[in-house]
Amino acid sequence: MTTAYITHPDCLRHEMGPGHPESPERLTAINEQMRSSGLLDELLCLEAPLASADDLKRVHRSSYVDLIFEHAPEQGYVQLDPDTAMNPHSLDAARRAAGAGVLAIDELVAGHARNAFCAVRPCGHHATQDRSMGFCIFNNVAVAAAYALEKTSIKRVAVVDFDVHHGNGTEEIFSAPQWHERVLMASFFQHPFYPNSGTDSPAPNMINVPLAAGSGGAAASKVIEREWLPALEDFKPELILISAGFDAHREDLLGGLALVEADYVWITRELMALAARHSQQRIVSMLEGGYNLAALGRSAVAHVKTLADL
Repeated sequence: MTTAYITHPDCLRHEMGPGHPESPERLTAINEQMRSSGLLDELLCLEAPLASADDLKRVHRSSYVDLIFEHAPEQGYVQLDPDTAMNPHSLDAARRAAGAGVLAIDELVAGHARNAFCAVRPCGHHATQDRSMGFCIFNNVAVAAAYALEKTSIKRVAVVDFDVHHGNGTEEIFSAPQWHERVLMASFFQHPFYPNSGTDSPAPNMINVPLAAGSGGAAASKVIEREWLPALEDFKPELILISAGFDAHREDLLGGLALVEADYVWITRELMALAARHSQQRIVSMLEGGYNLAALGRSAVAHVKTLADL
């Protein structure tokens, strides 16, 4: 079995105006680094399908999903919040981004791939049940987790988030009591920082660890060894989902943490070892943030190369 690499050209057509940091160039940078490294030749390359409304409504309120579908513009932009807009291609891009995780789970469950990386945008971990925010329209990783739990034999899913920003949307969705025994979320994030969440009375299935600005790989590895791994071992996830934001990189000026490529390799290896013990090696990693194009491309290549054991 190999690593699946799931993306779609529609994800390049979503844009939110000149100068917006969440730009198509992010995905271009990743794809170009994957291609120039020769890594694409070693992967199972697949195109992301469109997530259905039913897939989205497992984690988002029906009224919110309907609103997004109905208000997708035919020209120009529709502003969803101060940071997030839609152009005429954004709805398809957002559905592809969520659909990538659904396809990845199907591929893993069928035994066609051992793990997967979804090179998609818009990102998702800030999207709540009924609100877009922070460049996110649908919560891609939450859609994937709910699909796995409702449509496969998987009973426990871990969501791991190493983006520089707290995944407030994922936390809000899975803090509801019906998810407590089925989903465990483990994250570190810069704090205080946007969206200024994650530290006040988290639900019992949330392992939230704030890090001060300037923290690097040593601080992150300490968090993982002391807080994440014991909780994840006790939980014994049958699938691991990663909100893979690379904006905690020291070259990324939208954040203030100081990780480097070697840190992402180490984190990936630790999660792969956990997946080998409990999850039949099944990991689905989904792109979140990362805004320094060179650092983003290098970090994504390092992460995927590790997933692929290359």
